[in-house]
Amino acid sequence: MLAKVYSSAVIGLEGVLVEVEVDIAQGLPSFTIVGLGDTAVQESRERVRAAVRNCGASFPMKRITVNLAPADLRKAGPAYDLPIAIGLLLASEQVRGDVHDAVFIGELGLDGAVRHIDGVLPMVAVAREQGIRRVFVPQEDAAEAALVSGISIIPVQRLDDLTAHLSGVKALPEYLSRPIDTAPPPVYPVDFSVVRGQEHVKRALEIAAAGGHHVLMTGSPGSGKTLMARALISILPPLTTSEAIEVTKIYSVAGQLPKDTPLIRQRPFCAPHHTTSLAGLVGGGGVRVKPGMISLAHRGILFLDELPEFGSKLDVLRQPLEDRVVTLSRAVGSITYPASFMLIAAQNPCVCGWYGDPERQCTCTAAAVARYQRRVSGPVLDRFDMFVYAPRVPFDKLNTLRSGEESAIIRERVIAARQIQERRFRGTHLLTNSDMGPAEIHQHCRLNSQSQLIMQNAMRQHDLSARGYHRILKLARTIADLAGSAHITAQHLGEALQYRLRQAE
Repeated sequence: MLAKVYSSAVIGLEGVLVEVEVDIAQGLPSFTIVGLGDTAVQESRERVRAAVRNCGASFPMKRITVNLAPADLRKAGPAYDLPIAIGLLLASEQVRGDVHDAVFIGELGLDGAVRHIDGVLPMVAVAREQGIRRVFVPQEDAAEAALVSGISIIPVQRLDDLTAHLSGVKALPEYLSRPIDTAPPPVYPVDFSVVRGQEHVKRALEIAAAGGHHVLMTGSPGSGKTLMARALISILPPLTTSEAIEVTKIYSVAGQLPKDTPLIRQRPFCAPHHTTSLAGLVGGGGVRVKPGMISLAHRGILFLDELPEFGSKLDVLRQPLEDRVVTLSRAVGSITYPASFMLIAAQNPCVCGWYGDPERQCTCTAAAVARYQRRVSGPVLDRFDMFVYAPRVPFDKLNTLRSGEESAIIRERVIAARQIQERRFRGTHLLTNSDMGPAEIHQHCRLNSQSQLIMQNAMRQHDLSARGYHRILKLARTIADLAGSAHITAQHLGEALQYRLRQAE
């Protein structure tokens, strides 16, 4: 007897429909799975065998062959346990039901329990695209699956509950999802009002948030660099529904979606340690290639503290910072993950951290300072839009009872600037000023005669590259948007030059 059911695989961030064919024939008892399955797929034989028996069904002592089609697509993970078990029961005529319009996804426990799997969201999305009407998922994953509209989501706790449903004995209720817009607003761990002093840095971070620019903060230890980086997330605009689903899909595939959070509503903040491997930073692994930290920071912030300690690993960021995607090429093929993030980095000026401090003497030699600052390559530094110095905070500002400006007030200004950019880039793939290419810069960042003269002198004095020239113009465009100005003035350009040229001085 032959039975066919549908399941799904995940390649990158996209789902692929998989047909599970189960054939039971006469012969010596055997259980074979073909179709390029990894170790977890091959081990499903034992999980399915035990689950079927412990749910009151009989396991056929015949020659069983399971084919996962398409056969040239590598399959990974335990998501095929449930469809294999259902196909086995259908082929052995222990269950009778119409499953041509259904997809089955889930891992089986030895007792027949249906357990959580990663990547449910893209799996359900491809099922809807292929015209599937029903998807049976683990109960734990039902809320995530219900983010895909236009398809019936049926949560399953146990294999025997599903067999009773398919046989018409006891129907499983469909999952009723809540509207996405009813989710509570995000709670931010750090508010800008707790940051004392550093008005110049806070102004720079506001500009960065408004235009999606990359920032490098340099300062002595304890000047508040990390605190301000963590507060930056609180002034970014909230995720749109499409952005939230996009971020949720990445975390689902990576297996990092919190159990109580089916939809991520807060922009990601990823702060990898400098000992993180290249695979952890950009993504990779074995057969199951998973997103790295730069993809987990998509639509949010990637914060690199102690930037020079990352060393040569920073060079892998050069392509993602320009293209906003990362492509991982392996023997099994190439996978592309989105990587549109704001890069915020912090560093000390030297090994001891006190070089240039007006009150504490640096103990490093000139050669040691030069070696420390050379740990970050010039091409990586050239991809930062803003270079900001965070000085020591004086006692009178630390001791004041007066709070700084709240993040909610700053966020309103940032949202207003983002709305200007939304209207400017309507009909294109661009979202913020930092996404502009040379053609868009030529169209939207025109300078008057006075500004042209200022820019010409700056390029001559500081030997700016073409990339540096374009980044200054994009930065000036953002400053003009924050001021509500349709044109870039000499004042806007002057402030942009101040942030960009600090590293060159």
